[in-house]
Amino acid sequence: MTSVGQNLQPIWLDQNLDVVKVIDQRRLPHEFVIVDLKTVDDIIMAIKKMLVRGAPLIGVTGAFGVYLAVLNLKNDSISDSDLTTACDRIKSARPTAVNLAWGVNRVFAELSEEKNSSTRRERARQAAEKIAEAEAKKCWKIGEHGMELIKKISEQKNGKTVNILTHCNAGWLACGKYGTATAPIYAAVENGIDIHVWVDETRPLNQGARLTAWELGECGVKHTVITDNAGGHLMQHRMVDMVIVGSDRTTCTGDVANKIGTYLKALAARDNNIPFYVALPSSTFDWELRDGLVEIPIEKRDADEIRYVQGEDEGIIRRVLIPPANSPVANFAFDVTPARFITGFITERGICKATEHDIKKLFPENKPFAHRT
Repeated sequence: MTSVGQNLQPIWLDQNLDVVKVIDQRRLPHEFVIVDLKTVDDIIMAIKKMLVRGAPLIGVTGAFGVYLAVLNLKNDSISDSDLTTACDRIKSARPTAVNLAWGVNRVFAELSEEKNSSTRRERARQAAEKIAEAEAKKCWKIGEHGMELIKKISEQKNGKTVNILTHCNAGWLACGKYGTATAPIYAAVENGIDIHVWVDETRPLNQGARLTAWELGECGVKHTVITDNAGGHLMQHRMVDMVIVGSDRTTCTGDVANKIGTYLKALAARDNNIPFYVALPSSTFDWELRDGLVEIPIEKRDADEIRYVQGEDEGIIRRVLIPPANSPVANFAFDVTPARFITGFITERGICKATEHDIKKLFPENKPFAHRT
């Protein structure tokens, strides 16, 4: 990949290296707003309120949060407990995506033996930037490996359009450059493969309709926005060739937590013999968990995310109430797709089946149940 999805990023440091800048993803696609994050509280707010979202990006944001924590600890003699407290607060901002704790722990580990404040600040910055760069490279490799799957389908169809369905937003907005689920799409487009993407709207916050559609449109990728419940119909009528989604947390046995509704797409794909792939970097595997349904915490978010829908009306951004104001609302942010419904994982090291055996073969250095920092 050389251009599509490459030069766009949702998070970066300003020129003075003391402010983390992010795109406020709540405002897209109708407004493009950049927000300055200067403190740990700002980082936590951005994660909780979903200015930033997507497992890899949350991990990178958490890493930069540790850098800001160190940057704001001016006293050389300040205890490690203050930094530990800041890290714990960042990690608790959202419970489901494992990348958040992974990113925070990686930066914290770089600082454990360093007591000099100026050296600590430099090490924290370098560690955070290294994580951001590494995650981008992983996404690029995911694109290269996933493109081969798309290429095979294109050849089987004699060059006719390959129709891919995706759920939520696992593009560069969620990951840094390229994205995960979108990386194979961008790579295929750059290699001249005819691609069309079915974009689930992804209620309640419409990350598909708002973010994925905007991303694909900006990059010139053919796409169509559909309701969340339309995917099964399209599959029944052979209008979907493959499904590619991202992941917020994946167990060492292959169970996948992703945006609510993913499980239903996997069921429909299985019933219609359509390949269902999950694209993810190794940082999204939780090597300590085996049973996704039992062990992965599922975030419950604010009921108003379901009650209200945001959109543009004659140039004005408005929120409108949908159900009766007194109707109870349950807002589960994620669901778990058991490994048996997943055709395979597209990772930076290649493609593997959704089994513990095949995952271990691809990542032999990661030991299940071992504590990872």
